Amino acid sequence: MMEKPGIVKNDPWLEPFEPIIQGRMQRVVQKENELCGKAGTLKEFASGHLYFGLQRSGAGWVFREWAPNATRIYLLGDFTDWQELPEWELKSIENGNWEIEIPSDKMKHGNQFRLSVYWEGGQGSRIPAWANRLIQDPETKIFNAQVWSPEKEYEWKNNWHAPNDSPALIYEAHIGMSSEDSKVSTYREFRENVLPRIIKAGYNVIQLMAIQEHPYYGSFGYHVSNFFAASSRFGTPDELKELIDEAHSNKIRVIMDMVHSHAVKNELEGLGRLDGSPWQYFHDGPRREHVAWDSLCFDYGKNEVLHFLFSNCRYWLEEYRFDGFRFDGITSMLYYDHGLSRDFTSYEMYYDGQQDEDAISYLSLVNKMIKEIHPGSLCVAEEMSGMPGLGASLENGGMGFDYRMAMGTPDYWIKTLKEKTDEEWNISEIYYELTRRRTEEKTISYAESHDQALVGDKTIIFRLLDKEMYFNMNIGSNSHIVDRGIALHKMIRLITLATAGGGYLNFMGNEFGHPEWIDFPREGNNWSYEHARRQWSLADSPDLRYGLLNRFDRDMIHLINKEKVLNHEWTYLLFENPIDQVLAFGRGDLVFIFNFNPVTSFSDYGINIEPGKFRIELNTDEKEFGGQGLIDKGVMHFTQASQGQHWLKFYIPARSALVLKSLPIRRVHDQ
Repeated sequence: MMEKPGIVKNDPWLEPFEPIIQGRMQRVVQKENELCGKAGTLKEFASGHLYFGLQRSGAGWVFREWAPNATRIYLLGDFTDWQELPEWELKSIENGNWEIEIPSDKMKHGNQFRLSVYWEGGQGSRIPAWANRLIQDPETKIFNAQVWSPEKEYEWKNNWHAPNDSPALIYEAHIGMSSEDSKVSTYREFRENVLPRIIKAGYNVIQLMAIQEHPYYGSFGYHVSNFFAASSRFGTPDELKELIDEAHSNKIRVIMDMVHSHAVKNELEGLGRLDGSPWQYFHDGPRREHVAWDSLCFDYGKNEVLHFLFSNCRYWLEEYRFDGFRFDGITSMLYYDHGLSRDFTSYEMYYDGQQDEDAISYLSLVNKMIKEIHPGSLCVAEEMSGMPGLGASLENGGMGFDYRMAMGTPDYWIKTLKEKTDEEWNISEIYYELTRRRTEEKTISYAESHDQALVGDKTIIFRLLDKEMYFNMNIGSNSHIVDRGIALHKMIRLITLATAGGGYLNFMGNEFGHPEWIDFPREGNNWSYEHARRQWSLADSPDLRYGLLNRFDRDMIHLINKEKVLNHEWTYLLFENPIDQVLAFGRGDLVFIFNFNPVTSFSDYGINIEPGKFRIELNTDEKEFGGQGLIDKGVMHFTQASQGQHWLKFYIPARSALVLKSLPIRRVHDQ
């Protein structure tokens, strides 16, 4: 009999489902043995990118493709004048694979190519599944694979790897919309212009969106067509490597959004009917198409599909030296209905037989393989159902993710801002919501991500300020709405970070209250780039308040880093008064005090605490952060004894927060 899994020990409510959890653990072991055999490893299994696609060989090149339903395949390109020629026909080899050997003088760096695939009753033009470079014709908009084999390979300058216990302070970014100009920005421009901002801001992880090639720019990169190709609309592979290399030289990890939850339906590019069959990489029948996303769903029960996906992860880790992944759409993978028809109000919803156990095994094993390749990597799950064990180790009955996105947190802030007056904010409820998580897993907390900035939604600053943002963000302006909005923007971000379950995320530009929304070029906006950019000059202007918010975010992140706050697993509640709307809690050596009261400032407010002296490390009301400057930051605070207890007393203005550090008391005999 197997030992009780750790997630069941931690949560007695899981005991009725222990047999299912045990079964999942056994299934993972069985699948690993099936994929690896007795002597192999998951890393060795994930080697498809070293065999398929276009490879250098001693005599020139060899090209291979898995297409079991094909009857004939031609390689064609600018070297064949895009004609099907007999000498460029692939040969069928074992297991549905096709191959052609190419003399070195017949193909060179920069050539473009495609496949012409025949099957019973049909033919189609296709891009190879394992192509690692695509370019798009600016006139026809057609994508082709491109030979990428420069004479000189990129020489890495830095071999830095982050320690695997480093908390994640994530800067979520999109390369294309990172320029202030109305255009598609590049890897090089991001490295030169945005990376220095991230370094200065203190974030230690960059999460890059939309790296895998996608035909429609406006999909935000989530409708992937070519899984091994870094999007060429942003530049060359070497330019992406140089960006990652420079981030590493500054001790910043770079992770990428990994989309293995679905694929674009396109057939001219992508995997849709690559060999003429609907089921090559995807499910057949009703499970093939994702009803909400208009995309195709991978069949995780096929070992050939697992080979493709495992190899894809290894490729990005080794070829580009990414430090891990934020896996998108995990909820969609876990349930047959993609989580669309259930509200997850009971544990039965996680164990009712409607879970895709093949997907669960895949996620568990791919997390194991990623750690095998890169022990200091980060794997983050974008998952909203709350399935137990997602962020627990395989040994404890989990799936091995390092973090789960705390997706309920931004929803909570939006609901609060939309539905409650300031007087109705319940600080006990806020603290409960922000600290609620499973004991065995860490979470990435965030007040808002790119989702909350997309057209149709609103960022926190836009909800707080609305039209006032256009008229009263200059320093010296007199607007109660702006003063309130700036105060709450800082407080919301500080309390979200201070209570974070191990990691924190900010989307590019939100740290300084970037105005308006994100709207990619599309027919509905006349293909405009006006809202697919970042207005950095707002944060740089000495005349605007955006720079004050930017300075606060920088000082907040640096303090959390310096004091290693997130290395302490939990906060501890010191004081809560829902009537006054005052909350105090500790984490490590820091004490966080929040006064959410919209009108009342408190003098000599006291909390019961261990005796000591305290120094103010951060004050949201500082003038340099856009506050009123009502507190002398240089004053040291000492606890006062009263009736056998020790009290820390302080003045805290309305709508402000203080962060104090506990300092050792220097006694006479220490001198």
